[in-house]
Amino acid sequence: MTFVLVPAGTFMMGTPPGEKGRETQEVQHPATIPRAFYLAIHEMTQAEWTKATGSNPSTFAGCAACPVENVTYHDVERMLARLNGSSRWPGFRLPTEAEWEYACRAGGTSAYGANGTIDRAHANYDGTATKPVGSYSPNAWGLFDMSGNVWEWTADDYAPYPGATAPDTPSFKGVKKVIRGGSWRFGADSARCGLRYTHSPGDRGYSLGVRLAHTSSTTANAG
Repeated sequence: MTFVLVPAGTFMMGTPPGEKGRETQEVQHPATIPRAFYLAIHEMTQAEWTKATGSNPSTFAGCAACPVENVTYHDVERMLARLNGSSRWPGFRLPTEAEWEYACRAGGTSAYGANGTIDRAHANYDGTATKPVGSYSPNAWGLFDMSGNVWEWTADDYAPYPGATAPDTPSFKGVKKVIRGGSWRFGADSARCGLRYTHSPGDRGYSLGVRLAHTSSTTANAG
């Protein structure tokens, strides 16, 4: 797997009023990433998952370079424990929700970050199946498929943002996990950097995948 170093920084998390498709839960607020961290340049592939776990649960199995999907949050936790126990570069984890959005925006402020816009020539959404990772151009920080292909689990429980009201964003803290990025099956709106979506930790589906983060001060390449 290959990772890029995402710098520490502060950004406006959430969505500004007037953005097409904005939901009331996407309350805009400043968020700080206090330490640089590594993020995988693409979703974990079927080949990488199989190497780490010895199995491939994917609905679209047979495409080693396609993202693994049909994995639950619990599956990911077990995979991470196994991976960290055997790797010479332990420290693999899921990104937080803030880290994920920060990386998606890559210094930009539009709905799709520094890339500005989205279309089907540059992202896999409203489609028929997953596609091999890296099929489209990366964002400004060298990250592929931050929009579309498969949803990506994050480390965070779902809870309202600061300033949100309970009726608009009921707190599922401890019950549901945040997923980000949209997928091949969903529309462009779901692939916005600020869009929040949730699943229960035990849910699995043909568009639920994972991208790994890593906290380390050493090399950004891991075998």
